This record gives sequence, C-alpha cells and structure tokens, in this order.
Amino acid sequence: MNSQDLENINVTSFDAMPSPEELHARLPLSESAAQVVDAGREALKNILDRQDDRLIVVVGPCSIHDPVAGLEYARRLKALQAEVKDSLLLVMRVYFEKPRTTTGWKGYINDPFMDDSFQVDLGMEKARRFLLDVCELGLPTATEALDPISPQYLGDLIAWTAIGARTTESQTHREMSSGLSTPVGFKNGTDGDISIAINAILSASHPHSFLGLNGQGRVSIVRTRGNQYGHVVLRGGDGRPNYDTVSVAMAEQALKKAKLPCNIIVDCSHANSYKKPELQPLVMNDVINQVVNGSQALVGVMIESNLVVGNQKIPADLSQLIYGCSVTDGCIDWASTESMLRDAAQRLAAAKAARA
Repeated sequence: MNSQDLENINVTSFDAMPSPEELHARLPLSESAAQVVDAGREALKNILDRQDDRLIVVVGPCSIHDPVAGLEYARRLKALQAEVKDSLLLVMRVYFEKPRTTTGWKGYINDPFMDDSFQVDLGMEKARRFLLDVCELGLPTATEALDPISPQYLGDLIAWTAIGARTTESQTHREMSSGLSTPVGFKNGTDGDISIAINAILSASHPHSFLGLNGQGRVSIVRTRGNQYGHVVLRGGDGRPNYDTVSVAMAEQALKKAKLPCNIIVDCSHANSYKKPELQPLVMNDVINQVVNGSQALVGVMIESNLVVGNQKIPADLSQLIYGCSVTDGCIDWASTESMLRDAAQRLAAAKAARA
C-alpha cells in the first residue's frame, strides 16, 4: 500500500486553473478602473474614520447570474449616484459566490452557465470581466469573500468585502480578512450572536500566517499585517430583526467593551426583513430615522435590489429566465430602490443642513 491508495479517495479529477497572474494578464486592470477602486476604498475608510459624514449603501442584486442585466443595473446605479453623492456613497453588490445550507446553485464563478457543468476557470474569467466593466463605469464594487482563493484573482477590483453569517466564525476567513486590501464587514451569526462578529474583527485586525496561493498560483505561506477596517454588519438572526435602536445600542456597547470603533452597517434583508424583500424599505427608513436623530454608530446599510422584484427558480430551459430577476434571494425592484435612496439622501441632507 502506498500514498496513492490513501490520498484523494473521493476525488475524481484535478482540472487545471490559470494562475491569478495569468488571468490578470488576460484581463488587465485599466487605469480608470484602478482609480475607481482606489477612490472607493479611500471613501469607505474615510466614512469609517468619521472624516466623511455620508452613509455607505451597499446595494445591488443578491447575486450576479446575467452580466447583461447586471451591467444595465450598474448603469442605472451610476446615474443615481450622481444625484445622491452628497449624502450617500453607493457601492454596487457584485456577489459571485453563494453559500448553500445544503445544495443549490453556488454562484457565477462555480457554475457560470447554470447547467451543473462547473466550468470554474471560465466563471472566474467572466467574473473578472464583469468587475472590470462595472469599475470602468465609475462604480466601486462590493462582494462576499467565500472561497479564500478568489481574492487573488479578483481582489484588485473590489472596494468593500463582506464575510457572511455562516463564515464569520471561520478561522480561515478571519485569517484571509486580515490580508484583504478592503474594509471588511463581518455579519453577526445566523442565531443573531454579535460576539462572533466582534471576535472576527479582533482576530482579523492582527497579523496572521497561513497557507494560500501567490500570484503564480503556487501554494505559499501568506503573512499578513492585519486589517484595521473591520466592522459589524447586523443582519438579524433566528428569524428576528436586530436593527432597532435597542439592538444597535447593545451592539455599540459591545464594540466599546472590545475597544473597537463603533461602526455598524445594517443589512436590510435576511432576518431583518424576515426574508421579505418588500419590507426592506421599512428597515432602511428606520435606520435613516436613527441616523437623523443622532446615531453615531450607524455608518451604512445593505440592500438586495434588482431590476425586477422578487426571485425565480432556475428553469431547465434557461431561455425562460425572467430578465433582471434574482435566482437566489428575493430583491426589491429598481423603482423601489430609486425611491428609497432619493428619500434617504433628501432626509440626510436636510438633517445636515439643520445641524449646520
């Protein structure tokens, strides 16, 4: 008996992936995209450092599955940014990886053709192409870091990163976050426990050493300096919201006790809206009320939004897909998104003028 009899017993094959450097060479970062990413990260850090009094709004589809509809959404969002830029910093959700509780479509990178062919190499290339297109439109992007290898392929095009409720407690994701070049929002646990997110922020703020890939695709010891821009994302838990004033105050106290900056973003979807997309505007309205009434801890919101309201199952005949409608979580439509963001910008501007 040798190692071949003991290793990879349940592995059927190893298919080659291009290295991060090879993909970067194929789809290089343009100067205009680089400026958008850099400016977006700097603006986010300034808000977290209280040098910019705008509200962060991470908004867009629950997941990207159709790049044509995704770019149409991006163009609309870019036009709206020009209207609300004095009060809101809009960052487009560009989520390619979807955590699954059991099974289901794992996202655009894993299965770009939604046919269980799992052409991950093409998915990664298509994802990078889409991010380039969005950044070249002038919009900073946000994503969820699920696979610890993906940031080597896409990280130069991302301005803000989320760590999901299922992975905030993961040591692998905390280590990865310590080396990410973006501010990182850690969601509270699926049971609503905020201590998981606070421990993640503390862990990611310190240097780590762990196994990962370098630009040439070679397994390496990755050594990080720590990420000082971790913050909490309240997304509710166990079917209960946690965006109300009491929950926000308790989160603020917990951050102070941990000697961390009191930076809180509210996810208007998930348990905070009982997974009903039509309730997201009510959640955001409550958050804006808190900000207008003087909350210093609330620095942003997340909104799941698409061209069309709701969601749809992936049909066997993909030509039957509804254009601009989510294939994962339900979203609010574009008209509702415009209304929410314009109303929020006006109220924030009026409050700012009153204080002045």
